Amino acid sequence: MTQDAKITIVGAGPAGLACAIVLARGGASVVVREWKEVVGHRFHDDFQGLENWTRGTDVLDELAVAGITADFEHHAFDRGIVFDPTGHHHRVRGRRPLFYLVRRGPGAGTLDRALLAQARAAGVEIRFGDRVQDFDGAGVLATGPREADVIAAGHVFETDMADGAWLALGQDLAPGGYAYLLVRNGRGTVASCMFTKFRDQAKHVAATEEFFRAHAALRMHNPRAFGGYGNIRLPRTALQGGHPVIGEHAGFQDALAGFGMRHAIRSGVLAAQSLLSGADYTTLWQAELGPALRAGIVNRWVFNLAGETGMGFATDRLERRDAGDLLHRVYRLSWLKRLALPVALRRYRTPLADPSCNHESCDCVWCRHGDHSQPAMSQSNRKRGELA
Repeated sequence: MTQDAKITIVGAGPAGLACAIVLARGGASVVVREWKEVVGHRFHDDFQGLENWTRGTDVLDELAVAGITADFEHHAFDRGIVFDPTGHHHRVRGRRPLFYLVRRGPGAGTLDRALLAQARAAGVEIRFGDRVQDFDGAGVLATGPREADVIAAGHVFETDMADGAWLALGQDLAPGGYAYLLVRNGRGTVASCMFTKFRDQAKHVAATEEFFRAHAALRMHNPRAFGGYGNIRLPRTALQGGHPVIGEHAGFQDALAGFGMRHAIRSGVLAAQSLLSGADYTTLWQAELGPALRAGIVNRWVFNLAGETGMGFATDRLERRDAGDLLHRVYRLSWLKRLALPVALRRYRTPLADPSCNHESCDCVWCRHGDHSQPAMSQSNRKRGELA
């Protein structure tokens, strides 16, 4: 890469903006092209968790090393309550933060808005409303999920509840997934995170909110509906047309719980480093992200096999041990997980392909709001191959 060459990043999500920041601070000329009119367009000021267990380092330290400042609103949670499928509560905690609560969307204080400001401060050119038809030279693809393997739907609201984090398991609340309630400084987010039965979204959201009213004294004022979706896959190279593919465009999301922000940002950093140094991007992400992604696939397969009985066993273990340490071990690719991986890889796509969501008379968040047509790329880029 020559110093005067302009690098194009398609997509202004956390992955694309993190990549742009690192590239610009490394001396590259960078343009980010985003076909929506604002940053964080898929989100609605809802709370999300920036997980802190898949790697041995704290995620905020990881960002700092990459040159990304945590100047977005965030709050560390080192404890919470998990309900097993019988409704019994388990108090879990860790010696370090289990996750950092952040807000998503175009508003002030959100992760998306902060990364946008850092990119601009680094000299990145941002073009909104720019649906990419063609680009020449070096580029990175970061356009977000192409499919929905998991959806989350619920409400953001105002509340007089005390701060807290609650998670509930059970097929009635969240088929194949979990329900969650997050409250901080008078704001809250409640949602069902579903891996299947998307067509019954409204029923599961209603059941989730009723459960938290009964078990966590949920009180919502001025609720606003929201929803989101995620794409999970394990690519071979994460290259398309010779360009690095990052974030959810590559499918870099945890197959068990659907967490993806940390993977997205890290993949953006790795893509930038590969372009600046000439290192092989596939080698970089396979070494840093590959083990946790593969462990997540095995975890998902075991979760589906274990059912609600296994959920009860898992929540009991979380309560009895340091939750952060236990989760970190769960996401290590042990020799046993390596043995199970070929079977898990063959089977894990099946439960993620939701037969109820066929875009015919389906009112789930993916059918209503999903980006079902990928922005067109140049003919030359298409000829050079799809995502591998």
